[in-house]
Amino acid sequence: MITRITGKLTRLTESTAELEAGPFVYEVFLPDFVRRRLQDRVNDTVSLRTIEYLEGNPQQGRLTPRMIGFLSNAERQFFDLVCSVDGVGVKKALRAMVRPVSEVATAIEEQDVKFLATLPGIGPAVGERIIAKLRRKMARFALIAGDELPEGAAPEHSVLTEAYEALVAVGLSSAEARRKLDALAETKQKFKSVEDVINEIYRQQRPA
Repeated sequence: MITRITGKLTRLTESTAELEAGPFVYEVFLPDFVRRRLQDRVNDTVSLRTIEYLEGNPQQGRLTPRMIGFLSNAERQFFDLVCSVDGVGVKKALRAMVRPVSEVATAIEEQDVKFLATLPGIGPAVGERIIAKLRRKMARFALIAGDELPEGAAPEHSVLTEAYEALVAVGLSSAEARRKLDALAETKQKFKSVEDVINEIYRQQRPA
């Protein structure tokens, strides 16, 4: 199974990317939120985390191998979770993912059926099924940034994820917790523990 492809992005269409890797050119299907972030990178070397699946009707013997690409492992894991919901599947999830993972994850966590129903192919009934199955698994995905984390950033990202979960646990809404952590991220400070993050948030809230 191919789980990652690195190569020159030679072509980008409304739904696919072509990557030249050695003597091979791979066609990779892209969710729209990934495609938008690759628009300015044609002819650059890019790396995509991939999922493989078979498209077609097995009873007719017509199965075509396909790949879907993402810019991070977390995005790929999120897509896998969405595909696991009854009534979704790979093709529907691929069509539906037009918004960043963090926005969709936040909507699931906050049980925002109205938002989910605006995604292509996801009506209110499917949105409710997604929420019922995935709501308690969304905290770490709600913190995903627009780009892949740089090398060495994983430990701090884990701290921020745990801090997010701690803020939600003490009664903050998902949106409010994200706002506080986003504001903290803008300061470029480094945090070694969840306690450090929480202390800094409350320090900033105290009157001068």
